[in-house]
Amino acid sequence: MKNQPETKEDNTRLNKFISHNSKYSRREADAIIAEGRVKVNKKTITDLSTKVLDSDIVAIDNKPIKFEKNKMYTVLVYNKPKGELVTKNDPQGRRIIFDTLGAKYKHFLPIGRLDYASEGVLLLTDSVDVANGLMHSDLQRVYKIKVSGPINKQVEDAMLHGLELEDATKGAWKDSKVKSMSFAPFLGYKIDSVKDTFSKLKVAITEGKNRELRRFFAHFGLDVMDLKRVEYGGISLNNLPTGKSRYLTREEYKNLKDYLHTKDND
Repeated sequence: MKNQPETKEDNTRLNKFISHNSKYSRREADAIIAEGRVKVNKKTITDLSTKVLDSDIVAIDNKPIKFEKNKMYTVLVYNKPKGELVTKNDPQGRRIIFDTLGAKYKHFLPIGRLDYASEGVLLLTDSVDVANGLMHSDLQRVYKIKVSGPINKQVEDAMLHGLELEDATKGAWKDSKVKSMSFAPFLGYKIDSVKDTFSKLKVAITEGKNRELRRFFAHFGLDVMDLKRVEYGGISLNNLPTGKSRYLTREEYKNLKDYLHTKDND
C-alpha cells in the first residue's frame, strides 16, 4: 500500500482566522485578542502577530470557533445599493452592507468590493476557499456606467487595446497607495448613448479592483456618475430588487463548483 501524502495545514494569522470564521472583523479581532478574550488550545493569547493552524482550537470567551475546512458552502447574491460600505464595521458610523443583510450573515466574506457610491451584484460566501478562488479569478465582471461627457475614439482605443498609466491617481481614493496602473483591454463594451454632457455604456472586464473603472475614465476627464455591476462570473441579479439578497440557484452552484474544480486542476 502506498503511503498517503501528508496534508499541509494553512498557517493563518489569528485575527484573519477569527474574521473568516466568526462575526468579528479583523479590527474587532485585534481588540478582543488584546483584551485577553481569545484562547488557542486553551492558552490565552494577547500577541497580535500569533498564527494558528487549521487543527488548532481557537476560542472566544471560552466558546470554540467552529471550523470545517471542507464544509458545504453558501453563496449569497446581494443587490448592493449606493451609500453602503462593503465592510464588517465602520469607525465613522456609516451604513454597511450588514446593516441591511442582518447579523446572521456577518461571518460571510464579500467576494471583491463595490465602493460606497457603486451598486449592483455583490457576492458573499461563508467559505474562505470560495472567496479566494473567485476574488483571484479572471471571471468576467459586467458593469453599466454613466460618465460625464462623450466617449471619443481615444477612449474606445484604450478600451480595445488597454492602457498603461504611470499616474493613475485621478478617480482614486485620496489615501490610496496605488499610483500607477496597467489596464488590460476590456473583454467587451457597448455604447448605449453619447451626449455632450454624459454617455451611457456597458463594459466587461476581468478585475475591477482599486476603483479601476473610475481611474480609467478619469484619465480622459470623464467622471463616473453612476456605476452598477450587473454580472459577476455569469451570476446576475435576476430582477433582484435593490437592497435584497438571494442564494445561488442550483444551476449557478453547479457552474461554480465546475469552475472551482477546473481552477484547482490548472
